[in-house]
Amino acid sequence: MPTTISQSIFKAYDIRGIVDKTLTEEVCFLVGQALGTKAREKNVKHICVGRDGRLSGPRLQQALMNGIRKAGVGVYDIGAVPTPVLYFSTVYLKTGSGVAVTGSHNPPDYNGLKMMIAGETLFGETIQGLYKMIVNSDLYTAEKEGSYEKVDVLPAYKESITKDVKFSRPIKIAIDAGNGIAGPVAVDLFKSLGAEVQELFTNVDGKFPNHHPDPSKPANLKDLIEALKQGDAEVGLAFDGDGDRLGIVTKDGEIIFPDRQAMLFAEDILSKKPGAVIVYDVKCTRNLKPYVESRGGKAVMSKTGHSLIKAKMKEVNADFAGEMSGHIFFHDRWPGFDDGVYAGTRLIEILTRSPDANTPLKNLPNSISTPELQIPTAEGENFTLVETLKNNAKFDDAKDIITIDGIRVEWDDGFALARPSNTTPVVVLRFEADSEEALARIQARFKDEILRVAPNARIPF
Repeated sequence: MPTTISQSIFKAYDIRGIVDKTLTEEVCFLVGQALGTKAREKNVKHICVGRDGRLSGPRLQQALMNGIRKAGVGVYDIGAVPTPVLYFSTVYLKTGSGVAVTGSHNPPDYNGLKMMIAGETLFGETIQGLYKMIVNSDLYTAEKEGSYEKVDVLPAYKESITKDVKFSRPIKIAIDAGNGIAGPVAVDLFKSLGAEVQELFTNVDGKFPNHHPDPSKPANLKDLIEALKQGDAEVGLAFDGDGDRLGIVTKDGEIIFPDRQAMLFAEDILSKKPGAVIVYDVKCTRNLKPYVESRGGKAVMSKTGHSLIKAKMKEVNADFAGEMSGHIFFHDRWPGFDDGVYAGTRLIEILTRSPDANTPLKNLPNSISTPELQIPTAEGENFTLVETLKNNAKFDDAKDIITIDGIRVEWDDGFALARPSNTTPVVVLRFEADSEEALARIQARFKDEILRVAPNARIPF
């Protein structure tokens, strides 16, 4: 038991820390043993383990697997693969249990663990429970360590997609993987499906020398936008560091944000399955719900967070979910986990039905909106500020106030959202409106209420 294991790395949706400082091999070993102990309680015999392209991945994965095996649970080593391929392995190998060693879209000196045991993605109190098990030395040590087997699931993953997805015509696309782990898999897959691929930074390099692999930030899409303008590719796809999120750029350089992507995917699913349930998170555009309902679907709003969305999908038996951060979940022809690469193939399947791939994207409803804005706070104060706002702010002129995750205030011509981030000590703000005037009014209105309940808040606009 290390003298210092930082509780700060046990986040809301995963474990994440700075390599060799808060996230060490010793910590990964103990987390592995805790996961093995949990797996035994659920009668899980094997856990699949994979990693992204970060330089620290191999040794942290090895330590984690050693910990799992110490608890007497077997390990399937899936190797260096996108996180969705690790999720796929838990279905394909029938374990329902897996760990991806990934820093996702964090800087190169970070790494982390995304975990599922017995079909449940770990989040919230369950992740805190791992910390308590370690601190209390409540870890099982088996007389005989668990088995080890290396398994290559990539051929089965690719075959599953090529059997499922069909492009209607030849198409040239540009792919920017930001040197993340998804590059080689995505290029190979799209070529197998019949696309011609212009490659940007598709080789795996854990230093991320070209730009950060986070397609939710427009600055990281500049190279892709330029490539589309200069070349003959029809549309551009971008993936994050571990391949579970998708960015989309049109030929003329417009970024199609994930809440608009969700409309396109939902429409496609509803054309084949009327009445399908579509889940979306609290940060998404207010255009999404009427769009889904006008096409015969049921739209259900969820808290933000990929683990929480997966739980909500199970609860309402959803066929699809879209999250503003770029996590896209198909549960119609796919097992329901977030997969940026698979979502990309489904996108091109839809776009190739049209002679101009950009028309379906350009036709999606749009509003004027801000990117995510942040109010910095002390650790934990972000939750207090939002609670104070929920309890004391007066929005008598609003049409609706939604408090499932922070406070979302809706007017006839726009909305404002404030929610505490579960990963960093900030309050996340987002605004959307039908016009620039309405946006300015809503922002000013919201700013007044925040400053009324928290006069020292550092408002970023």
